[in-house]
Amino acid sequence: MSTQLTATQQTILAHAHQHTAGKIEWFPENIKGGARQKVLDGLFNRALITKSASDWFIAAEGYDALGVPRKGATSAPATEATAAPANPKTPRTRENSKQAQMIELLKRPDGATLNQLVEATGWQAHTVRGAMAGALKKKLSLNIVSEKNDGHERKYRITTTTV
Repeated sequence: MSTQLTATQQTILAHAHQHTAGKIEWFPENIKGGARQKVLDGLFNRALITKSASDWFIAAEGYDALGVPRKGATSAPATEATAAPANPKTPRTRENSKQAQMIELLKRPDGATLNQLVEATGWQAHTVRGAMAGALKKKLSLNIVSEKNDGHERKYRITTTTV
């Protein structure tokens, strides 16, 4: 076994080998959100996993790193491994997090102003706007609208969710 694996990589690959015929479907409980993507990126960059359609599989090099024989022809050719996977589970927000606080404020019928969101999270304004665009809109698929009435501050609110 010439390739050194981290404990997390070892656990994920071993689970996929033992339980899902090489398909990466499971992650340890402490590996969530962006950390899952980083683990997948690390495995892919070292050619230990490959992608077929929207699924990740252990590559031949991954089986070699584990020191186990390859199970059938479950892994895809490395040429198909080009894009990052969609998160296999529905994205979620941890309770009592700053993101959860933002969502609660944005769910109110009148929404929340940028200053209210900044005060609630302790973040700078550009960080709040970035969180709305990235985490809330893109990752959680929340529909956030921005409204500004004459002479009033801009308000943001969640209208409907598609999660």
